Amino acid sequence: MTAAALPFDGDTLHVRDEGTGPCVVLVHGWALDLEQWSLVAATLRDAFRVVRFDRPGFGRSGGTPSIEADTRALAAVVDGLRVGRVALVGASQGARAVLRYALERPPAVSALVLDGAPLEGALPGPRVEDTAPLDQLAALAAAGDLQAVRDSLAAHPFFRLRSIDAGAAARLREMLQRYSGADLRPVAPAGPVPNVAARLGELGMPALVINGEFDTAHRRLAGDALAYGLPRAERAVLAGAGHLACLDRPGEYAGRLRDFLTRHLLTPPEHPP
Repeated sequence: MTAAALPFDGDTLHVRDEGTGPCVVLVHGWALDLEQWSLVAATLRDAFRVVRFDRPGFGRSGGTPSIEADTRALAAVVDGLRVGRVALVGASQGARAVLRYALERPPAVSALVLDGAPLEGALPGPRVEDTAPLDQLAALAAAGDLQAVRDSLAAHPFFRLRSIDAGAAARLREMLQRYSGADLRPVAPAGPVPNVAARLGELGMPALVINGEFDTAHRRLAGDALAYGLPRAERAVLAGAGHLACLDRPGEYAGRLRDFLTRHLLTPPEHPP
């Protein structure tokens, strides 16, 4: 395994690069970091080159957090490591960057995996129970009470594990304790939100859309819309898993991911005689 610090926006991105083979880049979700993928990376690295990084402002990466910065950071990782075509795996908030990157560089993306993903455009807004109380969290962060922020996140459905795996629960606690709340600080508006839903038909690469059975209703709805709108999508709902399916059911999750990537990245295409 190689750890690297890549230059980005006058700061650095913390990156891990392991294994050999077709490249798979893993993009973590909100308030977490690249350790979200540790169990998955260990399962894939014998057959694939697995790259993961802390998004700007999360984990050990510097920079100002935003979806726009995430998309540029993903490009910086792909270009900086010179990996060529990549399969992209995006979890939750990280899937937004993955979708935007794929729309900007479709020939460079060999496959997409969207896990618990939101979808920008063409969906009814989430109900209160399916959202995080961002104003309350921002107020706590502004008051310097980061522990209250972390405790609130730990109790939210997005971060509630259904698994009884003590290792997964400990890994999640450690990631939340590293969360700095940098994305809760006021920032200048980034401009209009793109209507990604209207452009899904442009993404012709193979795609796998994953949700946990107990993911929030709005994220399951988004998953159904993604699977409908992406031309070559497969749909997977992991029984017994919540929003963080890769921690709730790591063996099943990694198995579905490995099967999908093997079929589309390692298996030679069939040609008619």
